[in-house]
Amino acid sequence: METNQLGSLTLAFMGDAIYEIKVREMVIKRNPALKVNELHKETIKYVKASAQAKAVLGLFEEGYIREDDWNIVKRGRNQVSSIPKNAKVSDYRYATGFEALIGHLYFNEEHEKMDTLISRGMRIIEEAVRN
Repeated sequence: METNQLGSLTLAFMGDAIYEIKVREMVIKRNPALKVNELHKETIKYVKASAQAKAVLGLFEEGYIREDDWNIVKRGRNQVSSIPKNAKVSDYRYATGFEALIGHLYFNEEHEKMDTLISRGMRIIEEAVRN
């Protein structure tokens, strides 16, 4: 599938689903004995807009995201959509850009790169929470 034929919000729609599955998988593997409500609370730490914004900006600063991939993030970031009440506009837009990149990588079958960005992004989030 040609991702340039898909809108940025469509890529973000798919990227959101992929990212959520990867995060849930990691949370369950780390905490198999937790009850579902606790698993949900742990997952939210990684999927909320502010966390995803930290992840994508950190990935770019660390050189994990090349300029051509950053253009996909910017395309997704610049799309107009409704912002949830509990999110800052800039965080939500960067999160949408991150999800668009994940969707782009998924559809282009760049799964190894996608998994690397997701796992490093989650470590960036964990480091930010500790500091």
